Amino acid sequence: MENQNYLGIYITADKATVVALGLQGKNYNVLAAFSVSPESAEGAPNLQSLAALIAAECAQKIPDYRRFEAAVALDCALFMQHNVHSEFKDQKQITSTVRFDTEEALATDISDVAIAYNIISPSEAGSELAVFTAQRKVLTDVLLALQNNGIDPVTIEPDINCLARFISHKISVPADLHPFFGILSARNGYFIVPISLSSHKSLFMRTFLIGSSKSRTDLIAGEITMTGAIIQTDEPVNCIKIFDSADFVNVQHLTQKTGIQTDNINILDYSPPDTVNRVDFALAYGAAIAHLEKSQAMNFRNDFMPYQGKKLHLLKTIRFLSVSLAVLMFALGLYFQSQLIQQNRYRTQLWNKLKDQFSQVMLGEKPVNRAEAPKRLAAELRRIKEIKSGQLSTMGEASISVKLTMVLDAFNKCAKKVGLNVDSISITPANISIEGDTASRRDTLSLFEALKEGGLNVLQQRLDSKGGRDIFRITVETKKTG
Repeated sequence: MENQNYLGIYITADKATVVALGLQGKNYNVLAAFSVSPESAEGAPNLQSLAALIAAECAQKIPDYRRFEAAVALDCALFMQHNVHSEFKDQKQITSTVRFDTEEALATDISDVAIAYNIISPSEAGSELAVFTAQRKVLTDVLLALQNNGIDPVTIEPDINCLARFISHKISVPADLHPFFGILSARNGYFIVPISLSSHKSLFMRTFLIGSSKSRTDLIAGEITMTGAIIQTDEPVNCIKIFDSADFVNVQHLTQKTGIQTDNINILDYSPPDTVNRVDFALAYGAAIAHLEKSQAMNFRNDFMPYQGKKLHLLKTIRFLSVSLAVLMFALGLYFQSQLIQQNRYRTQLWNKLKDQFSQVMLGEKPVNRAEAPKRLAAELRRIKEIKSGQLSTMGEASISVKLTMVLDAFNKCAKKVGLNVDSISITPANISIEGDTASRRDTLSLFEALKEGGLNVLQQRLDSKGGRDIFRITVETKKTG
């Protein structure tokens, strides 16, 4: 069955937020949500410690988390965004050429970075792309740290793409509104603007850092003005929707500064724990539902270390089934072998018993083999029945009365025709001797045919002629049967 549980992980340089979702029907239930941060010395972040903390917390709150399909949202401080033009509109062609286009646009070697992209606006002249680049070493460190702790994410995406997915999934606006979404976390700002009203996936996305030198309201007003000058939409933006996790932005002041109606929105219908920033929660949630999108163009893993989990799981399943099938075949072989041995033992017992009884019936004769014994017994049974009916003597030959009857029948059939005279008939258990004469040699031969048709064979014959008659002396026997 397809996995129905999902794990979203939003990773920064020194913190991670995890959201576990369970799909029930068409709705997602939040099974757990938490944030962890390792205690590390100044310098490079300790991703191994961060991943270990994620796994330890998951083990407490989600015992079977290793079975969840995991996805990662990578913090915007760990990647860069660029505007790149592609000559193509087809996504397959864009995917095969985006690395060359990016390298040309940046005029620098990008062999050490992984690329993900989003199509902002396709046109007859090609497509405008938002290309995201991340150092392969950073991605490798994140991926290996998680894999070493039993988590193998299917996707690693820019955090803003996960946030855009979350907004698309959770927030709906009236058809006459063309919104500009501004989402502010503790230290990052995210702008998401639909470019095409007919395609919600055509988005302008931008991230920026929020410093402490200015108030959030003034900072956002300046960023909105600058962003509005560089984006082009099907319809002009007519409302700004702001969500500030710190609740510091003054929307009335923003309306005055930008000239666009600005309102606060609540992006969450779930109250995460106090230790979890609400925007961080939305980012992790957006990563967890990455499986909703068939396109994986925004997945860094596709460019440097494609996910093999499903393939490995399939191979593991096939290997398990192969071993199980081999064990089953071995067990069946043993079963049928034992049945065969038992049958052979039973057949041997019957054969030994049959050999003794065969010898008794056949007066000491030994059976040649198992196939010949039934034939010999059947022939003996026929012989006994013939003896009982009088057709055979106890010596196995036809009785004297039967032999005489056979001779007389043959004579009756041809006597007048051949002019038969019989001088003598001598019958013994072995054969019959007959002396007589016929009208001619041809008639004598006709007599022989009559005897043969009557079941008698002419063994010996002496023929002579005297007084115009053909004289014969013959010895005949009954034909062998059985």
